[in-house]
Amino acid sequence: MSLHYQAIGWNRQKRIYDSVLAGSILLYLALFAGLSALVHPHATIETLLIRAFGTAALLLLHIVLSIGPLCRLDRRFLPLLYNRRHLGVATFLLALAHGLFAIVQFHSLGDVHPLVSLLIGNQRYDSVADFPFQQLGLFALLILFLMAATSHDFWLRNLTAPVWKSLHMGVYLAYALLIGHVTLGALQSETSPILAAIMGIGLATILTLHVAAAVKERRADDAAPKTTQDGFVEVCDLHSIPEKRAVISCVGGERVAVFRYDGKVSAISNVCQHQNGPLGEGQIIDGCVTCPWHGYQYLPESGAAPPPFTEKVPTFRTRIVGNKVLVHPCPLSPGTRVEPSGFHAPAAEARA
Repeated sequence: MSLHYQAIGWNRQKRIYDSVLAGSILLYLALFAGLSALVHPHATIETLLIRAFGTAALLLLHIVLSIGPLCRLDRRFLPLLYNRRHLGVATFLLALAHGLFAIVQFHSLGDVHPLVSLLIGNQRYDSVADFPFQQLGLFALLILFLMAATSHDFWLRNLTAPVWKSLHMGVYLAYALLIGHVTLGALQSETSPILAAIMGIGLATILTLHVAAAVKERRADDAAPKTTQDGFVEVCDLHSIPEKRAVISCVGGERVAVFRYDGKVSAISNVCQHQNGPLGEGQIIDGCVTCPWHGYQYLPESGAAPPPFTEKVPTFRTRIVGNKVLVHPCPLSPGTRVEPSGFHAPAAEARA
């Protein structure tokens, strides 16, 4: 977290993450161009670079789209979310390099401006074989540009989280456009079925991961909780909540993170105010609920970020009956302090 906007605030983890990313991209480009030159010795350097940058961007986009559902399915993938926006920016830069080399290769030798040539050079929209696939790639690049340009927290704060989130959901439209771009372009010119098989596997992987994650989330949301006469909802067994971690439950149509810590239980909204990250998948560090995505913190009893930060999330009243944890489904105003529900922790657990 930071009080002031910075271009990029690198810490040790970010440096390691980005160093691995940059090194992996350079290694991929070198290997792809080198192996392609051996297989296609008559290909020009421009052609090799177009293919290298294009395939790298598409591969990275598949990784970006896979991280979200993977984290829903298995918490061990959560560290990948930390710098996912950096992956998105890298994807745009690779796609931009691909597009620039392609424009120079195919549209820079005529007497018409290269961008104009790209837009009007082929207007066979009624033909599948001759469809102007390059325009699809251009529109996808524009979407990736908007996402990369607004990836900083400055835009998240000023656009508001709902608007920012809606804008960045455009990645799925960009992905669909790129599938069309490759299918109507490279797949029609390449005689080898390997590229088609790779594209099919990639698309199937993205669809399978998203469906599996949606089914898992739907099952959790549809679980019918027991409700007491005064409106409290039974969400879980006390001992099913790991110490200084949470259980996420759908209460009253909203996901609630129920945390257990130091012989107490508190419940707050599961949605982080930064990027709608899942607070219940984080843990309590230094007395604060810490979002697993980017480290934003909230006091578990009030849902308020510690001073001087001002973010707040709704809180919920809790109750412990026997070994059962109950939560009232009506959220309180963000930042409202709620007295935690206490319980007697075993001596060994208290020492931990």
